[in-house]
Amino acid sequence: MILPLLALNACGQSTKSTELISKSTAMENTINKPGNPYYSNTDTTKLNVSNAEWKKVLSPDLYAVSRNADTERAFTGKLWDSEAKGTYFCAACGNKLFRSNQKFVSSCGWPSFFEQENKNSVVFKDDNSYGMRRIEALCGRCDGHLGHLFDDGPEPTGKRYCMNSIALDFVPDGVAANKNKLETITLGGGCYWCVEAVYENLKGVQSVVSGFAGGKNANPTYEEVCTGTTGHAEVVQITYDPTVTNIDEIFKVFFTVHDPTTLNQQGADVGTQYRSVIFYANKEQKNEARSIIEKLSSEKVYSNPIVTTLEPLTQFYKAEDYHQNYYQNNKNQPYCEMVIQPKIEKFEKVFKDRLKK
Repeated sequence: MILPLLALNACGQSTKSTELISKSTAMENTINKPGNPYYSNTDTTKLNVSNAEWKKVLSPDLYAVSRNADTERAFTGKLWDSEAKGTYFCAACGNKLFRSNQKFVSSCGWPSFFEQENKNSVVFKDDNSYGMRRIEALCGRCDGHLGHLFDDGPEPTGKRYCMNSIALDFVPDGVAANKNKLETITLGGGCYWCVEAVYENLKGVQSVVSGFAGGKNANPTYEEVCTGTTGHAEVVQITYDPTVTNIDEIFKVFFTVHDPTTLNQQGADVGTQYRSVIFYANKEQKNEARSIIEKLSSEKVYSNPIVTTLEPLTQFYKAEDYHQNYYQNNKNQPYCEMVIQPKIEKFEKVFKDRLKK
């Protein structure tokens, strides 16, 4: 097994067949991996994560390469001969590694580059394993194994960065540009002070605005909505980056921090304005909402039936300024301490890996 690999000046010794795992919903060359809290295409902070923790968030094949320096078999990776224009990232942590104009098609059977994105994107160490003297190439952010560096590359550097396909995520140029948009969802889960305070701490959320939706008259005041006669619900409109979080995670948080089984009521707050409701802006949001409700119901997560309503969003009205960021501005108020704080604590416990720094 070793002789053919030596002839190819290979990156390693394993013959395990692997393939790229890269589910990219990109924005500005970024990738969405909600299950991996360490993944970021913009954060260059050095990571210090144990292999035990990496094993929880990486696929088995990627873990074998990234943490155990395994190597995919030559000519099996999807990226080895790709000439597509775009950007290559570390598949484990999201660090930007190479651009396509730094890549060349070599005969070795692995993705090959003659230059790295910047001086910190890839780091190196001596590798004397298997009786050979080589230079191992590691991700500059997570120290994950990428491949090896050789001196038989093209000009101007003369270097060949011999990488494993599975260690790389690739985002084509144009995909990012087409998806350069934030998304919004409008939710009602009782008092909007509570819901707002929770989502402000969720990674990927850009803004949370408290307001009203679902009523019959325009521009309602807080006092009017409190009468319960306008038909409006207290809601929050959440604007989020779909490359960092997604609608599924938004809904999971929603059904964790409020009781969706009490009709027109959350604790001591009673009235239609406190109903559990998802205001969908499009068919996708409606289908996603219906899907998670059906799943929660079939798995009998709650002892009582879910009464959350799905209503089309016709108009959102922002609440008065003193309702915005209410918890942050009034932490010592009894309502904040007794009602909002326990919800935040529950959220932080369940979604501890998804909190903003």
